[in-house]
Order: sequence, then C-alpha cells, then structure tokens
Amino acid sequence: MTARRQFLLLPALLATLPSCAQPVAAPRPAASAMPALDIGPDGLTQGGLALGRVTPGSRVTLDGKPVQVAPDGRFAIGFGREAGPQARLAATAPGGATETRELAIAKREWDIARLNGLPPAMVSPNAQQLARIQAERKRLAAVRAVNSDLPFFAQPFIWPARARISGVYGSQRILNGEPRAPHLGLDIAAPTGTPVSAMGGGRVLLAMPLYFTGNTVILDHGHGITTLYAHLSAMDVQEGEEVRQGQRIGAVGATGRVTGPHLHLGLNWLSTALDPAPVLPTM
Repeated sequence: MTARRQFLLLPALLATLPSCAQPVAAPRPAASAMPALDIGPDGLTQGGLALGRVTPGSRVTLDGKPVQVAPDGRFAIGFGREAGPQARLAATAPGGATETRELAIAKREWDIARLNGLPPAMVSPNAQQLARIQAERKRLAAVRAVNSDLPFFAQPFIWPARARISGVYGSQRILNGEPRAPHLGLDIAAPTGTPVSAMGGGRVLLAMPLYFTGNTVILDHGHGITTLYAHLSAMDVQEGEEVRQGQRIGAVGATGRVTGPHLHLGLNWLSTALDPAPVLPTM
C-alpha cells in the first residue's frame, strides 16, 4: 500500500477504535450522593423554629455555621427576633455533592407592653444584685450552649399548662416608664399551684431560683432545642433528671420579677430565643 493510500485510510481506522480512546466526560454524582435537602416553609420567620431533613450522613451549615444532624438526617435551626430577611442553608452529602438554599425569613410586627408598679429594685438592681445577675447570665449561657444528640427536638410539643395568654413573644416591655429588652417568651396566666408539664421529653439542664425568672427549670430536648419554665412556685425535678413528655416538672407561681402569678415559657435554639407559640397545638 502506498504512503498516500495509508494516509487517506487513517481517518476511517481512527473511527473504528474503541470508545475508550475518545474523550470521556466527568461522571455525574450518583443520586444517593446528593444531599436531598428538605426544609420549610414552616418556621422561616423571625422567632421561628424550622425543622429539616437531609440524606443521612450529610453535613449542614446555616450562614456558614455547623448545624447538628441526627443519624436519620433530621436537623433544627432557628431565627431570632431581629433575624435578617435572608439566610443561607447548605448541605453536603457524604459523596461530596453540595446543595445550597437561600431562605427568605419573614418579618414580623411586635407589640408594646407597659408594666407599672414594679418594685424599683427589680427595675434598677443594685450592685450586689447586678453581680448575681451577671453570674446567672453566665450559667444560662453555658446551659444554652448544650448541643446534645437527644432525639426529642423533632417531636410535636404539647402545652405545659392551659390558660389565658397574657404576654407574647417579641413584645417590648416598658417597666415603670423605662424601655427594657423585648419579651422573649410566652406568658400563660394560670393560677398559683397550677401543674406545669414538660412540653417534650428531655433532660433537666437547670432547676434553680434566678433573679429575674424566679424558680426556673430548663429542659434539653436535643440539637440545641431547650424549653424554659419560669416563675414557678414549686420545682419537682432535679438537674440531670430525664423527663418524659407531659410529666409534671413544677407548678405555676409568682417568683422573680412578676406582677402576678403566671408561667413564662421560653424556647431556645442554642443562644437564640424563639417564639414558643407556633410550635404548640391550637388552643
């Protein structure tokens, strides 16, 4: 065969080579490697608690900060009273594929509450009282940093007591004419001695009298979700004790800074105070 004929036949010979000789595109991630991020829209609001789910073994971050993920892929995140209009949620599957969501956080309007007739010492604490308050704040910060793997955070909550709602989350209180920090809980105006039950299963992180909230119990439900029960006349649990949902943990009272008996109910995701009302059943 002449050199010219060999040259002319070369393209045809190349076309018959195995496909592995051709350029190969990068493989697409398997479906199981994708995070399959699922969240909302419930809780995507100022003061909201939102529950989500990803492929088990995935890593989750909210605005770049790690979020604990349960073995079955469930997780919880929360947004404070002053949360901005957007947040970025990202999930990375065990295979490395990442899915990112830009979350729209709904803005809310807040009520103003005026309380008069409080003892001056409770509005403007003296130096000794301020030292106590600072020590208690450090203790509360340590309690709210607990990020256990308890599974109760994702279970539906129940009312700890049922009565008229006398104070709502997010309202700003003006005490004896002086503006104070916003009210970051739900007030249930039940009579003194009314039983108080655990909203969900968990472990007692704190059970002690505090300056502002009086006899106070805090329960850990897992993944940074805690509930707080304040102004109690009695505390029926001890720190470290495990409790079941609906178990009596105390009784309504008027201890701490109050104008009358009621239960102050708080909900937190780590250090972020959330609104308890949306996570409770309709009255």
